[in-house]
Amino acid sequence: MKAGILKSALLIFSMILLASCGSSRSKVVTTKKEANRNSQTTQVYDRTPSDEPEDKSVSKIVKTAKKFEGTRYKYGGTDKKGMDCSGLIYVSFLEEGISLPRTSRAMSLEGKRLYLKEVNVGDLLFFETNKNRKVINHVGLVVEIDENGIYFIHSSSSRGVIISSLSESYWYNNFVMARRVI
Repeated sequence: MKAGILKSALLIFSMILLASCGSSRSKVVTTKKEANRNSQTTQVYDRTPSDEPEDKSVSKIVKTAKKFEGTRYKYGGTDKKGMDCSGLIYVSFLEEGISLPRTSRAMSLEGKRLYLKEVNVGDLLFFETNKNRKVINHVGLVVEIDENGIYFIHSSSSRGVIISSLSESYWYNNFVMARRVI
């Protein structure tokens, strides 16, 4: 009987873990030509590339987030031993004295909502990665914008802290909104 309860608890925990921060598993769009075949991704390219952010605190937040690149995923984690998507954002902003809520859903209520064409380095991107539950459950920080698209750092449950492109069909199809909190 104990084994059955333990199996059930482990299954429930695994389901929560997988739903908390999405994983990247789709094909990466590597060229503009390839992206133009899919009309949904073309609006990402209708932008002027941005260099370094003008705001020094934004640069520091991005630099802090990038220090965690390669860190493994850990639900609820906020350090080099492991972190989840909202933990990465929470810690990166807190280093600059900016306190954000601890969950991606709560973070999505902060700041100003943006159109995709208004997004700059330092803005947050929010996603719904669980099709069974229509709620925001993943967040990433924009670290670069160029003629090929918008790149964001986040903690994926399958690959840990990585930089991904919003042009990847998985991320683009699960994108909900962008917000500026500073």
